[in-house]
Amino acid sequence: MVSKSIKSTVAHYVKKFDTRDPFEIADRLKVEYIIGPMGNYSGCYLYLKRHRCIFLNNELSDHDMRLVMAHELGHAILHRRENCYFIRNKTFLSTAKIEKEANIFAAELLIPDSLILENPGYTKSQLARLAGYNEMIMEFKKN
Repeated sequence: MVSKSIKSTVAHYVKKFDTRDPFEIADRLKVEYIIGPMGNYSGCYLYLKRHRCIFLNNELSDHDMRLVMAHELGHAILHRRENCYFIRNKTFLSTAKIEKEANIFAAELLIPDSLILENPGYTKSQLARLAGYNEMIMEFKKN
């Protein structure tokens, strides 16, 4: 899926549900999510018997939880029938196409264009910090 297509998919859901909250969007789409212990995994998306389910590590900070949820929601929407695992500190570095697409989805959902437009001259790092996320997310944000 092309970045512009992912950006328009995110825009569709943000407009449809009037929110950028990945948990609220998941609720509205009936994507189940469970928060609990997961060891080294930050999260994963599984497609089980025609049900979309996201698992999130309960040890994540609030911002990391939202980031991982947005990433896994990207899989639930863009890669419905794939099973995907988010390994802490590894997925941003992954070269797998579906991981890049999920990262683009998360960046587009969590970093609105208005944040960039309202803060001209800010670096990617500054914008990411302003939004409360790791600066790596900005590598996937498409203007």
